[in-house]
Amino acid sequence: MKSFLSRMPLSLICSITWGLLVAGPAQGAELTVTSGPQQTHLLELFSSEGCSSCPPAEEWFSALRQNPRLWKEIVPVGFHVDYWDGLGWPDSLAKPGFTGRQRNYAASWGSDTVYTPEFVLDGREWRARDLASISKSVDDAGTLTAVIREGRQVEITYQPPKGATGHWQAHAALLGMNIASDVKAGENSGRHLVHDFAVLSLQDAAMPGETPRATLVLPANRMPGRQTAVAVWVTQEGAQAPLQAAGGFL
Repeated sequence: MKSFLSRMPLSLICSITWGLLVAGPAQGAELTVTSGPQQTHLLELFSSEGCSSCPPAEEWFSALRQNPRLWKEIVPVGFHVDYWDGLGWPDSLAKPGFTGRQRNYAASWGSDTVYTPEFVLDGREWRARDLASISKSVDDAGTLTAVIREGRQVEITYQPPKGATGHWQAHAALLGMNIASDVKAGENSGRHLVHDFAVLSLQDAAMPGETPRATLVLPANRMPGRQTAVAVWVTQEGAQAPLQAAGGFL
């Protein structure tokens, strides 16, 4: 008796094969993201839908989706701040904690002001907006690995550089992709905005032990049907500047 596949039309076999190739990870599948020993750069964008200067920066940020350095050398995360909400349009992606994060950065480099759009590269203000200016790191920053189970449980392990001492802290952000918003008030009234790498949630945990480990749980995806990604990074405990980062699409 001929096999089941041998009796199927070739066009149907090709269709099924292509579907398997482009389908996302099966429910319950594991995803592992890892850095090399050289530092993977964490590139943060502080933005707001209430800021008329932000859309060009967001478009530049979105273009990172097609950049071959994405996840390998650069991990982008977009934090929406809430201090422009009073101009007439409350940004639904903004959180007070994200504003606090930006203010902490400003304080660390001696500034009492914050602004949008603002890029921060590896914990330092970055105005170049030119990826060519971000050189590939050659310094040993340790190896960061995260195993994501069920798209939510994130098990993070960090192997610090040889001779490094200290206490470490793990961070995991759930990122939303292709988030569209039709702004009806404020400085961007009438504009259709699209956000990528937007932080939907941020979790933190200490990493005790000789081999630092932590397990974080991301919230359920509140935007079903939209692509999401995860970004993880490690810092010295009590510090905000990242030491190593990794990430990938879920």
